[in-house]
Amino acid sequence: MEYISILMFVVVCLVLLLGYPVALALAGTALVFAGVGSFFGVFEVAYLSALPSRLYGVINNQTLLAVPLFVFMGAMLERSKIAENLLNAMSLMFGRFRGGLGISVTLVGMLLAASTGIVGATVVTMGLLSLPTMLKRGYSPSFSTGIICATGTLGQIIPPSIALVLLGDVLSSAYQKAQLSQGIFNPETVSVGDLFAGAVIPGLILVGFYLAYCIFMAMVKPESVPRLSQQDIDELSAGQSKLSLIFSALIPPLLLMFTVLGSILFGFATPTEAAGVGAMGATLLALWQKQLTRENLTAVMQSTTKITSMVFLILIGASLFSLVFRGFGGEELVRSMFENMPGGVVGATLIVMLVIFLLGFILDFIEITFVVVPIVAPILLAMGLDPIWLGIMIAVNLQTSFLTPPFGFALFYLRGVADKAIKTADIYKGVVPFIVMQLLLLTMLAIWPNIVTWLPEIIYK
Repeated sequence: MEYISILMFVVVCLVLLLGYPVALALAGTALVFAGVGSFFGVFEVAYLSALPSRLYGVINNQTLLAVPLFVFMGAMLERSKIAENLLNAMSLMFGRFRGGLGISVTLVGMLLAASTGIVGATVVTMGLLSLPTMLKRGYSPSFSTGIICATGTLGQIIPPSIALVLLGDVLSSAYQKAQLSQGIFNPETVSVGDLFAGAVIPGLILVGFYLAYCIFMAMVKPESVPRLSQQDIDELSAGQSKLSLIFSALIPPLLLMFTVLGSILFGFATPTEAAGVGAMGATLLALWQKQLTRENLTAVMQSTTKITSMVFLILIGASLFSLVFRGFGGEELVRSMFENMPGGVVGATLIVMLVIFLLGFILDFIEITFVVVPIVAPILLAMGLDPIWLGIMIAVNLQTSFLTPPFGFALFYLRGVADKAIKTADIYKGVVPFIVMQLLLLTMLAIWPNIVTWLPEIIYK
């Protein structure tokens, strides 16, 4: 009977490949298997009685309130042309250097990814804003597409990120469950703030890798990353002084980011409270930029409602799926497989990371966070892994998966908005160096887990 749960997981993947909505695929497959299992007497319908209490727990979860607020913040920053102004200001700062546009795209992508937290939105925005500019200025198509895809996926790891909010909430439950299974009835907790603190240093290392690659390309292949001409700089400045442009475009968004993240890291506010501050701050920035029109506000609210509804509908479908999966004994099957796996906790972690990497080709981070992580995380945490380290490893792993040809989500998003003259082969070629950097970071985190755990320990303990 336990292997029916594995079959159910395979069927869900096949249904998703057919193009059905994720939430409906999860819930529908679970209900079909539950009905068939009940008919043949191999599934106890009483498991489904826990669904209402689970859904009430989701609705009553204060941490998840941060999701619509962070989505609103990112949508407002995107809609009010703050990202476009940021890119122009950064280009004025670094445009006189070879590779300067690449540096600008990396830094703007980092800020936009942190505020938006949705890979697709960041890649599409950066593709529309910066790709035509980079190509017009003589940058090679492979470098341009590669750095846009790579910076677009930074939303997985750079806090405050929606991916980390959702992952932190799931890992918190998994960590308590793992401790209870070990007979610890006064369990320690892990919060979204812990995950944010753990992501800071790995995120900065990754951004440093990207910036170093831009400088490396400027030295090795200067013709592929030319500096801006004086005419280009005059066009960007549009008659305004460089200092005033940089101040008006750069300082306010940076202050907003530091206020939101700093209030969480230093314990002044919970992630939900900080998200509220971020949403209000983004609205005030749009008002200051004279972009808070009725049309923009309506578009932002519609986007926020759509994305938030998608997240919570997937969470409902995933809750139903996990109940049926557990009813068929899938959790016990996975636990026994991990415990009997050669290599112990190291072998189990490697297998989980490989499975998550491959699932990243067909599932978004939301589905993986709600479906896969609750199954494997309690088992791995009970084997002694640090929850913060595990969360950051999963986030970086998914980020790498979204970049990897031929199925990476970021590649499809950019292909959809890029000019038809850009070859798909150029996009694939451009992301290869960034995949190597991602794998290097994963290796570093595996060898030196203190890169993740040091800052949370310093701040919170």
